[in-house]
Amino acid sequence: MRNNLTTLQITDLSTPESGTGAKAQFAEDVKNGLGQEAKKLSSRYFYDGEGSRLFQKIMHLPEYYLTRSEHEVFTTQQQTIAQKLAAQGYFHLIDLGAGDATKTRILLKQLLQQNADFDYVPVDISGDAITELYQELPTELPSLQTQAVVGDYFNALDWLDEHKPGRKVLLFLGSNIGNFNPDERQEFMQKVRKHMQPGDMLLKGMDLCKEPETILRAYNDAAGVTAAFNLNLLHRINRELGGDFIVDQFKHFPIYDPQHGVMKSFLISQQDQQVTIKATGQTFHFKAWEAIHTESSYKFTLELAETIGHENDFKIQQIFQDKNHYFADVLYIVT
Repeated sequence: MRNNLTTLQITDLSTPESGTGAKAQFAEDVKNGLGQEAKKLSSRYFYDGEGSRLFQKIMHLPEYYLTRSEHEVFTTQQQTIAQKLAAQGYFHLIDLGAGDATKTRILLKQLLQQNADFDYVPVDISGDAITELYQELPTELPSLQTQAVVGDYFNALDWLDEHKPGRKVLLFLGSNIGNFNPDERQEFMQKVRKHMQPGDMLLKGMDLCKEPETILRAYNDAAGVTAAFNLNLLHRINRELGGDFIVDQFKHFPIYDPQHGVMKSFLISQQDQQVTIKATGQTFHFKAWEAIHTESSYKFTLELAETIGHENDFKIQQIFQDKNHYFADVLYIVT
């Protein structure tokens, strides 16, 4: 029986040297990416403090339909979603990449209203994000039982397997799955599946294929916020790795490939130039109009969502969509 006293604990799986290690990994990834013939930088490095601030602005732009569409799904269908998750009794609601848990809070409130038997496990690599949840949840949801975890997804799932056995419902919301290429997506699904048993569930957000111009505008807004977000990656290299990028000599360039359902973002060097990055000990040459690939965001069809599930022993239990059919939250169950 649920009590009325919040139990909120934080388990930190990050290592003491993670700050130094993270910078070294950043430098290594930049060195490897810019050293290739087809230059690239990983989108995982978008989210420093300034990048996170800019992305918050992006989510409120008129062109950026993704956040609004998924928020609509949770707002209008929260009762049905909660009923589906809670139908089999007690479960751990594990929120992979919880962030500020904006959409998850809608679901949490509905689950509590339905007196569902569960606890909430937000997982995030950012200790700051988890600390903010730690400060806010006891006031906002005083009866919620929470065990927060700081660490990457799979370290957290390893820890949960050992310390909190029982039925799992995993959340992987937003369009995060779209940031993986097909091979990476399959590897992610296989790793997740190893931590799940028959009857466990996965609720996964998927941005759907749609009119190409709608997608393109979402990544190339008129106010230039997305351009600033992309270019901030160069500012971050300058700040943290001792780079000397002249950022104004690069421009944001997005393209959408409707055959493969992938949105790609690039930074284009507008002139022949050299860039030195102290942390890598190297100087990199950029030809005029040479591109750096910074992000791929894959879009999905419902048929592909079913195929992805079938390949990993998941069955689709229900699909929740917004009224425009721009976005889907797909509820899988382990067969």
